[in-house]
Amino acid sequence: MALFWILTTIAAAVVAALFFYYMITRGQPVENWLAGYSYAHRGLHGGDVPENSMRAFMLAAEQGYGIELDVHLSADGLPIVIHDDGLERMTGVNKMVRELKAADLTQLSLAGSGEGIPLFLDVLRMVDGRVPLLVEIKNRGRAGELEEKIWELLKNYDGLFAVQSFSPYSLGWFRQHAPGILRGQLSSRFEDMRDSLPAYQVFGLMHLLTNIWARPNFISYEVDALPRRVVSRLRKSGLPVLGWTVRTEEQKNRAAKYCDAVIFENSVS
Repeated sequence: MALFWILTTIAAAVVAALFFYYMITRGQPVENWLAGYSYAHRGLHGGDVPENSMRAFMLAAEQGYGIELDVHLSADGLPIVIHDDGLERMTGVNKMVRELKAADLTQLSLAGSGEGIPLFLDVLRMVDGRVPLLVEIKNRGRAGELEEKIWELLKNYDGLFAVQSFSPYSLGWFRQHAPGILRGQLSSRFEDMRDSLPAYQVFGLMHLLTNIWARPNFISYEVDALPRRVVSRLRKSGLPVLGWTVRTEEQKNRAAKYCDAVIFENSVS
């Protein structure tokens, strides 16, 4: 009899844990347009066209691809489009993006191309609703200032767009302040961050436990890390899954099995 109650208790605990896991990761399905496009990762770049440049975005728009881009804040609080926290890789300047004012950032040459770092406002004006935008919020800290500045520009934008971030706090900010805006949780295996993040944070982010705050409308997941059970379950429940970054035919084939759309480079769309 004692064994029966022990096994019953264990079974009940497992069922409760699975139900709890389902509830906190369930997301928030809504009707959307995300699966109807392929998205050029940082624009259509390559050769003499640098990533996250106006030329890269113009080429993507001209060819009808959605555009994925990254937004930071300058020292004077303007949203500016660049991927890295630091400037050295793309400009050779050994400073952080947040250390320079927007006027100085826009004068820096991206990869020696003569293309400057774009203001987010200028990108919005150039794209002008021709193709959808996936706006990645590059926020590693407390949510608020960057999210608010991005929303101030997007609220008057006449075109399709969605926000996405690795930070559940950024998505939680949009859930609270702009609940009608599509928001996507970015995630991966976090192999490059396992030495800098506690193991419990890596586990929570990788398995989308942070959905309890974000309640995302879609998932953007590292395509090489798929399939993942929680992602497959969320997709079946109605959340689109975007696979990033598709650079090879092998990755394209993997994405075709597990994703609804791709964020691509190297013309592998």
